Amino acid sequence: MNRRHWMKTSATLAGAVSLLPSIQSFATPIRAVQMKAQSRFTEEYIAREFPKLNARLFANENPFGPSDKAKQAIMNAIDKSYQYPIGNIQQLAELIAAHEGITVENIALAPGSTTLLGASAVYFGSLGAIISGDPSYEDLPQRAENLNAKWIKVPLTSDYKLDLDAMEKMITHKTSLVYICNPNNPTGTVLDTAKLKSFCERVSKKVPVFIDEAYIDYLGDPKDFSMIDLVKAGHNVMVARTFSKLYGFAGLRAGYVVAQPKMIKTLNLYTWAEAGLNATTVAAAMVAYRDTEFLKSAFDKTMASKEFLYDVLKKEGYEYIPSSTNFVMFPIQVDAERFVEEMMKRGVGVRPWKFNKKEWCRVSIGTMEEMQFFAEAFKQVS
Repeated sequence: MNRRHWMKTSATLAGAVSLLPSIQSFATPIRAVQMKAQSRFTEEYIAREFPKLNARLFANENPFGPSDKAKQAIMNAIDKSYQYPIGNIQQLAELIAAHEGITVENIALAPGSTTLLGASAVYFGSLGAIISGDPSYEDLPQRAENLNAKWIKVPLTSDYKLDLDAMEKMITHKTSLVYICNPNNPTGTVLDTAKLKSFCERVSKKVPVFIDEAYIDYLGDPKDFSMIDLVKAGHNVMVARTFSKLYGFAGLRAGYVVAQPKMIKTLNLYTWAEAGLNATTVAAAMVAYRDTEFLKSAFDKTMASKEFLYDVLKKEGYEYIPSSTNFVMFPIQVDAERFVEEMMKRGVGVRPWKFNKKEWCRVSIGTMEEMQFFAEAFKQVS
C-alpha cells in the first residue's frame, strides 16, 4: 500500500460525483437526521445544553476506556503524526483480517462505523427500499430516506426483538437492503444466532443484508454471535464493527465493515474510507485490539454496573428489557421527555423513547459512581 493507493478513494469520489448525483446531497441528510429525530433530546442536544452532568448516560459510551496502553500508543504516535499513517492502516487491516480469518480485501476501515453506514445509505438508498426493525438504530435507513429512498419499518416481536420472519415477508423486487442491528439499539436485545444465520443465508440470495454489530463485544466472545463467517462463506452480507463501545474509542473514531471484496470497492466510492483515519487513532486501535486484559476489565465493570441498575429499577417497582449491551431500556409512567428533563436537572443525562404505545427511558451503563448518581436522581423523579 502506498500513498497514491491510499488516497485513491478520495480521487475516485471526486471524479464520480457527476455519475452519482446523490453524493452531492450527502452532507444534507446528516443534519436532517438530527432534525427529524423522534425527540429533541438527541445526544447532540443533551451534550450541548447540559455539558456538566454528573452522569453522562445518554450516548452508550464506555466510561472505562480507552485503555492505558491505547493512551500510551497515542502519545508515542504524536511525534510522527506529520506522516500519513499508511503503513499502520495496512497493519491494522492485516491484524483484523488475521483475527477474523478473512483477507484485507474483505475490510473497509473508516473513522467510525458511522462513516460506512452513511456510505451504505447513499448507495443502497439510490437503488431501492431499505427494510429495518422499529425501533432500531436509525442512522443508515433514515439517511437513505432523506435521499428519497423508501424506509420500511417492521415492528419488533412481543419480547422486543427484531422480527426476522416479518422482515423477510416484506422483501420485494424493490428492496435494496435489509438492515439488522444485533444486538439491537435501543432495546438491547439479541437475536438467536442460528436463526439469524439461517435468515442471512436465505435472504442474501435475494438482497444484501447489512448486520450492524456495534455492541457485539458485550456478548462475551463475539465470534460466537457474529455473522462474519457468512462473509467468509461468500454470502452477500456486510458486517459493521466499531471501536466506539467496549474499546472506548467513541471520541477517537475507528470502525470497519467486513464484506465481499466487490462490495468493499463499491462502498469505498461513497466515503473517504481509511483516508479519514488519523495516525494517533490507528496506533491506539492496533494496541487496543490486542489488549484483552483491558477489554475483560471493562466488560466486567460494565456488567457489575448493569446489575446495580437492574436492582435499582426492581426496588422502585420498574420492569426493564433484559439487555445484552451497555445500555438498558425500561418503560416509565410519565411523559418520557419530561422525565428526562427532570433527570437532567439533577445532573443525570438519559435518553427518551416512544414506541409500542409506551413512554421509555434508555440508560447507558456508566461507572459505579455514575450509576449511584442515577439511582439518587431516579428515586426523586420516579
